[in-house]
Amino acid sequence: MTNAPQAGLAWLNRAEEGAAREALHRVCAARAWAEGLLAARPFPGLDALLAANDAATAALTDKDLDEAMAAHPPIGRPEPGDPGSAREQRGMADAPEALRAEMLELGLAYQERFGHVFLICATGLTAGQMRDALRSRLGNAPDAEREIVRAELGRINRLRLTRLAGAATVSTHILDTSRGRPAPGIAVHLAVRPAGDAAWAGHAAAGTDADGRCAALPALPDDAVQARLTFAVAPYLERHGTAPAFFPEVTVAFAVTAGEHYHVPLLLTPFGYSVYRGS
Repeated sequence: MTNAPQAGLAWLNRAEEGAAREALHRVCAARAWAEGLLAARPFPGLDALLAANDAATAALTDKDLDEAMAAHPPIGRPEPGDPGSAREQRGMADAPEALRAEMLELGLAYQERFGHVFLICATGLTAGQMRDALRSRLGNAPDAEREIVRAELGRINRLRLTRLAGAATVSTHILDTSRGRPAPGIAVHLAVRPAGDAAWAGHAAAGTDADGRCAALPALPDDAVQARLTFAVAPYLERHGTAPAFFPEVTVAFAVTAGEHYHVPLLLTPFGYSVYRGS
């Protein structure tokens, strides 16, 4: 996927049909999908755009899915010269050679079994997680795997459309470095601050999954210039022997720019923490 020359929901709504079709084709190569979104214009907001994606993806035939998958490079081999493809597969960038070789072998076995590339929404995943998913899905029945592919394509399209619409997005990952493990079950609250407004406004709440990730937070409002993540770490720390918790919560605020994705991991210990902008 290459970046469209223009970006923004307003542009997508008013663009000449050929130019809009070309931009959508860069998001998903299935022609039926692009036509479905073109027919749904104009979109009053990002939610409407993403809902149109969900409907168009659900309506794809097997032939349409093949057309979409044909434009996706294999995991570990992003499209040369395409920064979007490299960004989506960033988790493979520093993978050791042994893991890369294993991914290649597993990928070939997958293609032989199912007749197409292994498709996964790789954004935010590590190389090991992608390898584990590939191993697991090799045993699926073809019909079941087809529906998993459809769901993964929908997730990829959603992320790409969010970038095309110019919205900023946030994800996070918590690692308990004292135990060397992800930290599941931690409540995470996301707030935003618009330009010229000193007040924070709550935007979303979620919890970390079994891998310590919180990857499904909604896109930020168009006018947001700052975002704030608050991690309620006390219950987790107390479950693991630190009572009372020295840090009952961790809060981090950061500047945001429209169209960017911000992955903000938290490295947690009972008596200290660090955060940084990840990939």
